[in-house]
Amino acid sequence: MENQIINLRHMKLHLTITLLFISSGLYAQDIFGKWKTIDDNTGKPKSIVEITLKDGKAYGKIIKLFREPGEDPDPICDECTDYRKDQRVIGMTIITGMVQDGDEWEDGEILDPENGKVYDCKLWVEDGKLMVRGYVAFFFRTQTWLPVTE
Repeated sequence: MENQIINLRHMKLHLTITLLFISSGLYAQDIFGKWKTIDDNTGKPKSIVEITLKDGKAYGKIIKLFREPGEDPDPICDECTDYRKDQRVIGMTIITGMVQDGDEWEDGEILDPENGKVYDCKLWVEDGKLMVRGYVAFFFRTQTWLPVTE
């Protein structure tokens, strides 16, 4: 009887450790939620993008812009050349079709609404921050987006 109690406690301990390991691993790799983008030139917050999952793919939509005095608070994408041309930037989906590959999300695209250009994209979480890489062929730029805590 005493052996059974010890074995049961041992199993509970292993189960608890396993669940903690799995949940911490999933949390560390989670790209979903709200992220604050930072302007490469000024270092100031630029927007908040919400990343969601739909039909197994990740999508990101601008839900807020941080604008300077005198800037249009609700601009349109007049530089866009695809279906987003002349759409409002707030509410616009800028990350499309990302597919998970291990710890990374790739094979999708990201739009820069300032210049209307669309880039191939890769996303991953590193030290609690979202790494966002836009690239064409072998040329790329990686931005660091910060988690939004509400």
